[in-house]
Order: sequence, then C-alpha cells, then structure tokens
Amino acid sequence: METRHLRIFTSVYQTRSFTKAAEMLHTSQPTVSEHIRNLEMHLDCRLFDRLGRSIMPTREAEILYPRALAILQDMQKLEEEIAMAGQTVSGELIIGASTIPGAYVLPSIASTFKETYPGISFEVRIDDSAKIVQAILANDLFLGIVGARIPARKITYLPFTQDELILVCSAKRDIPDKIAPEYLLELPFIFREHGSGTRKNIENFLAEQKINTDQLDIVAMLGSSTAVKEAVKADLGVSIISRHALQDELKAGTVREIEIHGLTMLRSFYIATASKRTLPHHYQAFLDSLLTLVSKE
Repeated sequence: METRHLRIFTSVYQTRSFTKAAEMLHTSQPTVSEHIRNLEMHLDCRLFDRLGRSIMPTREAEILYPRALAILQDMQKLEEEIAMAGQTVSGELIIGASTIPGAYVLPSIASTFKETYPGISFEVRIDDSAKIVQAILANDLFLGIVGARIPARKITYLPFTQDELILVCSAKRDIPDKIAPEYLLELPFIFREHGSGTRKNIENFLAEQKINTDQLDIVAMLGSSTAVKEAVKADLGVSIISRHALQDELKAGTVREIEIHGLTMLRSFYIATASKRTLPHHYQAFLDSLLTLVSKE
C-alpha cells in the first residue's frame, strides 16, 4: 500500500467524485480510477459503489478513511519534524577530546558557540586520543578532537589547530636555560601514559634526534597533563608538556621553560569523525564553526 493510494482515496472519499478528486490533485480522472482499483485489489474489497454518476463509500471505506487520514497526517508531521531538525541548531553536543584540547581549547569555543545557539548544551568527554578514536569507531561519539592521528581506516582527520610542546622544570631546579638534546638522558623524566597523543608526539620528536624514550630516566608515568604539571612543580622531574596547559604556571613562575637546541616541537590537533557517518544537524553546525576557526588561523 502506497501513501499516494491513500491520498487519492481520501480525496475521493471527501469529494464523493473521481472527477473532483482528480481536479483537487491536479491529475486525470482515469489516473484516479486506476489508483482506486489498485487499492481495492490490494485490500481485496470494494471501496466505492458506482451509482450512475455518483459514488458511495462502502463499509470498508468507512473503516479505512480515518486510519488513512491519520497515516497521512503522521507522514506530514514527520516530514515537518525532519525538516525542522535540519534547520534548528539545538540539543546536546557530546564531544570527545584528548586532554589538552578538552581542558584548554574547547571550553572557550563551546562558550562562543552557545552564545550563538542558546539551545545547545555541551558534554566534553576527556580521554586519551586512542580511546576517543575507538569511541568514534564504535559509534559512541560523533566527533572528537585529538592530539594525534591514530591509524584507523574508517576515521577522517581534519587539521584543527597547532600546539607547541615545551620542556619544563620546577623553578627551583638547577638546569641551564638551553640544553642539547642528549642532555635529556641525564634528567629525571615524567611521562604521559601509553595512548596519550602528547606521548606519541614526544616519541616522534625525540626519535628525530636519535633518542629512544627507553633511554630516558623515567621516574613517573602519569595519566593527565594536570598530574604531570603538579609533579613538575613539586620537582619530581622534568617533562615535555603543551604550552596551552602551562600558560598560568609560566606567568606565575612556578615552572621554567628549557630550550632544546635545534628542536621545536610543533604539533597539530585534529578533528576526528567517522568517514561514512552522517552528522546530526547541530553536530554539523559545530563542525562548521570549528572549520571556520581553522580558516581564520
């Protein structure tokens, strides 16, 4: 049974005329008659008695009419709701993010986006880059911002913004302001956990200097940038951390930046989405706003 059959049936029922129904629907009378015959064949019953030039609905038509009308009204309401969903930017945005973008980049972006679209609410789920990507692959998240491109065939990565990783120590630790890369092997080192985008980037940068992280004197492995910062401030060791995460500490003088000769550690954050998944309208609007920020940089 097709909705066009029901639409023609209700028009015939209301007008009590094949000709008037055809005029209402801007089609021909034979087309109307054919659709009614097809509907009668499908339902295996007569819907209208032909009485000369007039027609009368049968008992079966009396049963069908209110149900057909309700179906058509529900279809129209569904079309209107879908159209509205494609125009209204409202609802909950659940964004996955690795530690640095989640804690230091997204909050201000979310605030600005909500000023434009008050009907939006945010939840930012912070985890390491690998777990954020896995959540997208498992369809638990639509969108994430990560600190490394984790190999995955069904994930699309879009460059978002840049960050600089810097070597820092406690203000009271006696280390020269500028060191050679090999001097890192002599320092007690605080590292992020496996799966961290920051850790993956550090490993890549040090590998360019022929330094394997297994050679470092790792005194602690911690699960967040906040924990690493506190350990550095407590003088447990040195670490390489995002400049985004250290702005307050550098201004306050509780940590000190150490330049590594010949090594500038710039990295990109990426917007990660499932390659073949269609984003809901409010997610697409947020993604578009992120890409607008990228174009302005």
